[in-house]
Amino acid sequence: MRIAAVDDDPAQLDLIKAVVASMGHDCHLFENANALMRVLPKETFDLFIVDWELPDIPGPDVIRAIRGRAVAPVPILLMTNRSDERDIVEGLHSGADDYMVKSARVGEFRARLMALLRRGGHLPPPNEMVWGPYRFQVQDRGVSVDGQDISGLNGKEFDLALIMFRNLGRLLSRAHLIEAVWGGEADVSSRSLDVYMSHVRSKLRLRAETGYKLVSVYNHGYRLEELAQAQTVGAGKR
Repeated sequence: MRIAAVDDDPAQLDLIKAVVASMGHDCHLFENANALMRVLPKETFDLFIVDWELPDIPGPDVIRAIRGRAVAPVPILLMTNRSDERDIVEGLHSGADDYMVKSARVGEFRARLMALLRRGGHLPPPNEMVWGPYRFQVQDRGVSVDGQDISGLNGKEFDLALIMFRNLGRLLSRAHLIEAVWGGEADVSSRSLDVYMSHVRSKLRLRAETGYKLVSVYNHGYRLEELAQAQTVGAGKR
């Protein structure tokens, strides 16, 4: 998963990054709210960790801005030294999904992150997932459409297809997709990603006739759209 953390305390950011990395996720660090705001129009994240006492914009206002920009709901954890009930209520009313008073309780922090990721649908996928005519066999890394197996789909193409279906309707940035499939340190160009996505679109026939359309959004990334005529039998198995 791709997680963003904003805090003006370098030691706190180091702790957050260490915990997130130990959970197997990529963590992007920001030392102030404006640094985060600058990337929001072009980047996407699976979870936000926001400090209340930022030097430029208060955490609750940052959360409201994130909620205003996000098309799909994304889990947000608000962290602060404040523990008064009124502050907790204000933080949650600003749009935070959870609230944690800063401490050295690493186990609690990890547990809260795991709970938020579960709430956001970011659990390891079950072996079989179905969207309309598309059936994914995760362990065997195979896809069928209307019962017919798709041949010639390589590993990266399968991973890209699965992440797009699991984020149906959500716009994902190119950097998000590259990190999710190749890893945070991978040297993969946007052009290479475009080639892979073109193969996914062609091999899985992600066009209007199947009820699912893979759309490229200029200067940003990709979104998989479920069209109105799509028959979503079995979608509840996600």
